[in-house]
Amino acid sequence: MMAAAVSSNPDMAAQSRKILVAVVDAHPGHRQQVASALTSFYQVATFDQFDLAMDTLSRTPPCVVLLDEKAQPRLGGDPIALARKLLKGVPIIRTMARPPSQLGSAAFDTDACLEKPYRRSTLIKTISGLVNKSVEAGWENLAPHYKESLRRTVDSFNNISDLIDKGEPLVYQEITEACGPLVDAVSNHDFKVILNGVKGHDNYSYVHSLRVATLLSLFGHTIGLKGEDLSLLASGGLLHDIGKMTIPHEVLNKPGRLDDGELQVMRSHVPKSVDYLKLCESLPKGVLTIAAQHHEKLDGQGYPSGLRGSQLNELARMASIVDIFGALTDRRVYKEPMSPEDALALMSERMGGEIDQSLLALFRAMLLDAATPSA
Repeated sequence: MMAAAVSSNPDMAAQSRKILVAVVDAHPGHRQQVASALTSFYQVATFDQFDLAMDTLSRTPPCVVLLDEKAQPRLGGDPIALARKLLKGVPIIRTMARPPSQLGSAAFDTDACLEKPYRRSTLIKTISGLVNKSVEAGWENLAPHYKESLRRTVDSFNNISDLIDKGEPLVYQEITEACGPLVDAVSNHDFKVILNGVKGHDNYSYVHSLRVATLLSLFGHTIGLKGEDLSLLASGGLLHDIGKMTIPHEVLNKPGRLDDGELQVMRSHVPKSVDYLKLCESLPKGVLTIAAQHHEKLDGQGYPSGLRGSQLNELARMASIVDIFGALTDRRVYKEPMSPEDALALMSERMGGEIDQSLLALFRAMLLDAATPSA
C-alpha cells in the first residue's frame, strides 16, 4: 500500500521525482522507520508489495529504491533483475537482516546493501551518495583543500542526525575541524569553488547551511574578524538550522504559503535547534545566538522571541541578513533561485524595518568585491 504519492501536477511531479525515495518492504515497522528517518531529507513513498511498487514506480520513477530481500514478484523471478528492467537507471539499495557478505556475487547486482538495523546517518549517506553521485564525483577533481572542505562538512552535517536521534551532544571540536578548510578558503578569498561544488546537490538543508557558513564567514572576514571568531561564524552557519532535521519533508519543501499549523511546525525548528545545541557544554555562546536569533527582526516581528532593536546584537543581525539572502538565492525543488541583485534589492526596499540596513550595505559591498575579478 502506497503511503505517499507523487503530485498529479506534471511540473511538480517532475520535480518530486528528483527527491523521491521508494521503500519496498512488507514489514510496516521498517517502512515507517525509514520514512521517519528521511523526514526532512526526501519525499518517501512506501509499498508493502513488489508488484504494486513496480507498477507505480515504472510510471513515476523515483531517485532511488530501497528493496528488501523478502520483497518478491507475485509470479516469481529475480526481483532485482525485474526492478532493473522496469526502473532503468534508478539506483537500487538492497536491505536485509543478514550480512551482505552472505550474498556472495549477488551483492554486485545492486548499487548498495544495508544490513538491518542500520544507523540513520548510514541510510542518509548511502542514499545521498547515490543520488548525488555525479555531483560528489566532481569533488574528486578539485584541489585537495576544496575537496576536504566539502567532504568533511557534508559528513559532519549528516552525522548530526544520528546524534539528535540518540539525544547525544555534538562534539564542537569536530565541527570546527570540519569547517577549518572552509575558513582557510574564505581567509584567502578563495571560496567560490566550494559554493560551486554544491550546485545540484539534493540535500537542501546541507547546501543552505554550507552557503550560510561560507557567506557568514566572509562577512566576518570583511569586518576584520580572524581565527577562532571566523571559525565560530562558520560553525554557527553550518549548525544554525539543524532543528530542520525534525521537520517533515512536506512542510520543509511545500511550494506556496504554509497554513497556520504548518507555519507553527516550521518555526519550531528554532527552539529545537537551540535545545539540541545546549546539550554541548563546550559550545560557544555565539553559535547558540546564531541558531536562536537568525529569524528575529529589528521591528520585533520575528520569531521565536519577538526580540527588537538593541536586543539583537551584531552577530544576530549578520546571521539574519545572510540567512535571508541564502534563502532567496537558494535553488529549491519548487522555485528557481533569485539573482543576487534582485535578492539584495528586495532586502533593501521591502525589509527596511526588519534587518540592519547599514550591515546590509556592507554585505552588498562585500559581495560586489567578491564578484570583481582580481587584477
